[in-house]
This record gives sequence, C-alpha cells and structure tokens, in this order.
Amino acid sequence: MIKRMFSVAAHWDDEAKVFYSESDIIGLHIEAKTIDEFESVMMDVAPGLVIANHMSKAELASAAPEDLIPAILWQRPTDKAA
Repeated sequence: MIKRMFSVAAHWDDEAKVFYSESDIIGLHIEAKTIDEFESVMMDVAPGLVIANHMSKAELASAAPEDLIPAILWQRPTDKAA
C-alpha cells in the first residue's frame, strides 16, 4: 500500500536567519528567508518529490487515482512569528 500521509514542519534558524524544513519526504530540503517563501517552495516541490521518491512505477501503474494524491500535513513554526 502506498504511504499517503507526509509531514513538513518549518523551524527558524536564528543564526542563519532562515526557515528550514523538517520532513519525512525524501529529498525535501528547504531554506527560506520568509515563511511565505518557504510555503511557496514546499507547495511547488513536495508533491513531485513524494511521487518521485516514495512511489514505485508498479504502484503508480496499479494504484487507484485517489491513492496517488498524498496528504501533506504542513506545520507552521511556533517558535517565531510567521
């Protein structure tokens, strides 16, 4: 069965002055100066990375279309105002 739920959290690095990602999506590494930029990048690349890195060709060929749509739980940072 295809894993359908993934998580992404943004954390603030006070030294580098960027938001960075923590995620179970293989290949997702985001650093952004604003939370809006972070969110834009995440929405742009995360679904493609799920398909590329978490689904085999056999799963893509045999799965029902509704099983191919991942749920990405997005957690805005709580340690710095977004």
